[in-house]
Amino acid sequence: MPEPSRTEAPNATDWQPRIVAFFCTSCTYTAADLAGISRKKYASNVRIVRMPCTGRVDPQFVLHAFAHGADGVLIGGCHPGECQHVDGNHKAMRRHRLLLRLLESLGIQPDRFRLEWISASEGDRLRRCIDEMVARVRELGPLALPSRFETLDRETAPVPPAATEVSHAR
Repeated sequence: MPEPSRTEAPNATDWQPRIVAFFCTSCTYTAADLAGISRKKYASNVRIVRMPCTGRVDPQFVLHAFAHGADGVLIGGCHPGECQHVDGNHKAMRRHRLLLRLLESLGIQPDRFRLEWISASEGDRLRRCIDEMVARVRELGPLALPSRFETLDRETAPVPPAATEVSHAR
């Protein structure tokens, strides 16, 4: 299915949310693998990005995902205190709080961004988490952030030179 253009609004009847998920390799990505092996079905709206650790999820990755069409972003990692990189999930918690404030200031609802602790053995929990997030983002509707850029581009376009000239006639 081709990607919608920046000006094209999604049809409400066939719209499906797009979720980008950043999962740590040691825990949540392994839980996704377990869910697949166990034939646990979950929403296919999620595109998983495998990360070495949630502490490596740069805030720019989240902003980039939203700016390029994601309707929601999910970060999944090891339970606090169980990170093999010692404090990666503590960094992720701090960044999550910071990003929630930033996203809210940009007009993005907090329910579109979620942080979950899911260990490698919690395939069923991963399934529930993904299904819940997809359902919640579906309720919120399309974010359509890329189409908002066109309005912003028009508002911040350079002013033509003729409009800036001031008459000095006396």
